[in-house]
Amino acid sequence: MGTEDQTAIIDFLGSSSTHGGVTVERIDTHSSIVFLAGARAWKLKRAVRFDYLDFSTAVRRKLLCEAEVRLNRRTAPSLYRGVVAITRARDGSLALGGPGEPVDWVVEMARFDQECLLDRLAAAGQLSLDTMAALASALARFHGGAEPQPNHGGKAGMTWVIEGNAAGFADQGAGILDPAACSRMTRDTRFELERQGGLLDKRRQHGSVRQCHGDLHLRNIVLLDGQPTLFDAIEFNDEIACIDVLYDLAFLLMDLWRRQLPSHANAIWNGYLGETNDLEGVVLMPLFLSCRAAVRAKTSATAARVQADTRQAAELEQLARDYLAMAERLLHPPPPRLIAIGGHSGSGKSAVAMAPAPSIGAVPGAVVLRSDEIRKRLFGVQPLQRLGPEGYAPDVSGRVYATVADRARLVVRSRHSAIVDAVHARPADRQAIERVAAAASVPFIGVWLDAPEEVLIERANRRRLDPSDADETVIRTQLAQDPGVIDWHRIDASLPADAVLRNVEALVDGRDFREETAAAQR
Repeated sequence: MGTEDQTAIIDFLGSSSTHGGVTVERIDTHSSIVFLAGARAWKLKRAVRFDYLDFSTAVRRKLLCEAEVRLNRRTAPSLYRGVVAITRARDGSLALGGPGEPVDWVVEMARFDQECLLDRLAAAGQLSLDTMAALASALARFHGGAEPQPNHGGKAGMTWVIEGNAAGFADQGAGILDPAACSRMTRDTRFELERQGGLLDKRRQHGSVRQCHGDLHLRNIVLLDGQPTLFDAIEFNDEIACIDVLYDLAFLLMDLWRRQLPSHANAIWNGYLGETNDLEGVVLMPLFLSCRAAVRAKTSATAARVQADTRQAAELEQLARDYLAMAERLLHPPPPRLIAIGGHSGSGKSAVAMAPAPSIGAVPGAVVLRSDEIRKRLFGVQPLQRLGPEGYAPDVSGRVYATVADRARLVVRSRHSAIVDAVHARPADRQAIERVAAAASVPFIGVWLDAPEEVLIERANRRRLDPSDADETVIRTQLAQDPGVIDWHRIDASLPADAVLRNVEALVDGRDFREETAAAQR
């Protein structure tokens, strides 16, 4: 609800004369108005108060403008220039940063091309999958450097989210959302919260609850100089911003999944986990993702109620129902599986492992555990940094495979699927990963990629920007060793890449890959 009349200030900021005669564009939200003028953007907080936000006085708006700049400079220092007073002179005229009395405050930002927002790129079909690796890395660094907030989050923090959703379903969702679906959603979410409450509190105590972004969806990420940049983090409510890092990530993953970009979501998921190794929290993702979708169901229903345009209102009502259905699906994921992809270096294991991952198991797809990346991280180096011979000593390789097995065990016991990408040339290595699946009582599929020596070497020589250090010498050494009896599904990896992927996907889907191969050859 509004608390002060800002009409004169809004008219002032919207006038081209305020900005040297340039055309002014305006973007309205329920809590702010952004005026785009020349190379600058001026963000005015509306004089409103809601149950989760209080911009009711100029004093509060100044403090929260300062907080917005401080928090967003963590990720977008070039965008956030500072806080500027709107002043009134004795003659009643308004100015930006003038000598008169401050009557309100705005955040001054550098303007950027709106077409570089990730939501617009996604809508245009131009959001590059390659960008997701950089975004995952940026998120991992951001969360790693964010300030721990042990007085927030945990079970109590998620209770606040769930009960807020339940109240919103009953109030704003009345007449829009199916009451039976709302009741079922709230009941099942409370049940999952009770199951995971201990882990939520443990993570809070151990530093996983931090001053996060809080509103991490595609519209709040922009490509600046080719780099994904987070902006517009929540500054007005610590209950929304001081959360588990994986709950922060969940908003972005849910947003990508809703936009039917599962490969993008899975790439961020695996990139983030590869850098943070936060596998302990994997079991929480159905709860986190579901709550994110439920929040959007509630807010979409709220937005529908204030629309004057009946067509837009109807679209938002349907969006609210879609989000609610999505929230239910996310809370009840399919059972996990463990898939191992083996074969000598150069056989194409990594491409085969990544391709089906988005479609396997719980959203956002399977966790891919790549031995080459794990080996590098055990040595404390970046995935693309080469290791010397000491990195491939037998005892080191033993540690690598033991780590792979431990992480796969943690993932599948967390009700998520895992795909292991490793050579698996020794019978003991293959047996170890099979035992992980048996101990967790999850289905196992072992795939061995066969290819002639010359194909393996040629592919290894063509690799660029890849964590694998394997070269011709390594491949010849691998081939000289006896792998024993390989009873995994053997696939001809010398076929074109799309044919190999079809064969692997046929196995994963339970089809006969030999029929796929025959069909491809007809």
